[in-house]
Amino acid sequence: MYSMTRINDVINELERFAPPILQEDYDNSGLLIGNANDELKGILVSLDTTEDIVQEAIDNNLNLIISHHPIIFKGLKSLTGKNYTERTLLKAIKNDIAIYAIHTNLDNVFQGVNFQIAKTLKLKDITILKANNKLLKLVVFVPNTHLNEVKEALYSAGAGNIGDYSNCSFYSEGKGSFKANENADPYVGEIGKTHIEEESKLEIILPSYLKSAVLSALFKIHPYEEVAFDLIPLLNNDPKTGSGMIGFLEEEIDERSFMDFLKKTMKTDCIRHTQLLGKKISKIAFCGGSGDFLLESAIHQNADVFISGDFKYHRFFDADNKIVIMDIGHYESEQFTIDLLVGFLTEIFSTFAIRFTEVKTNPINYF
Repeated sequence: MYSMTRINDVINELERFAPPILQEDYDNSGLLIGNANDELKGILVSLDTTEDIVQEAIDNNLNLIISHHPIIFKGLKSLTGKNYTERTLLKAIKNDIAIYAIHTNLDNVFQGVNFQIAKTLKLKDITILKANNKLLKLVVFVPNTHLNEVKEALYSAGAGNIGDYSNCSFYSEGKGSFKANENADPYVGEIGKTHIEEESKLEIILPSYLKSAVLSALFKIHPYEEVAFDLIPLLNNDPKTGSGMIGFLEEEIDERSFMDFLKKTMKTDCIRHTQLLGKKISKIAFCGGSGDFLLESAIHQNADVFISGDFKYHRFFDADNKIVIMDIGHYESEQFTIDLLVGFLTEIFSTFAIRFTEVKTNPINYF
């Protein structure tokens, strides 16, 4: 795909998949250290970045580490090697290894972290648990001669997707009028004379985070010097971005059988759970990492079980015999993110070494 692949080429693909604008305000995703213009030698994919991870990259002559969790999360006031974060960064810098984090933006896209959990658990009818991005409607007036070109450009920029349907739009034909003054350079019509043009009113939906990209595509392809358009905020949620997911098992099973399945499938040594309710399990809500903020959403959507990690003691009381919380651990819930990223990158950069880390970075052990 690329004649000479640079680190920035990989970043561009990752950010096309999980746009940085979707990361949470507290997050620090993106290129954390390194030169994006360096030629790519190979990629190491991990959940975390530690000294051992950097050494693994060095040993395998790989100069880009892609991790889910950012190694730099809070502000650094010095870089002296006094803790594991600083030692890891110094080691990477000395060995010209770039570190890129793809965190909550990967959590918030449909095909991201939670979709990988759904695949692992073989769930069906998957939807976002809590949508947190609104939709916009773009209304633009286009000369009929350029209608198809404009539509295709907007589709390519990400507009016109509704659920499982793409290239969705509506247009109605009419006549537009305008008069150019002496400072204008009109595409059609004469300066100082009112011009009537056969036009179409084109309406198309887009997620709010794609506003800049879609408008850029519009202005690039539209023939008019001044583009007449409206951008209207909608109350509709974008069904393809948000926090957590919810789906169904192929067949309902009892609670203990489900926990056996969950423990084996998610490769966890421990499940911390609330009181079992003695009913069959079918509807599963889940969130990779720390998902206790979604508990009320899971209850509201009548899930039988909510799977996540990092639940605090008092939060378990909030299940209130309405749902079974199953805390499988932060690392355990996100470990398959490595498979997701390796699979995605291998399809694009098939000629480069893209390695799964062999280092288990989970800081928690069970006795």
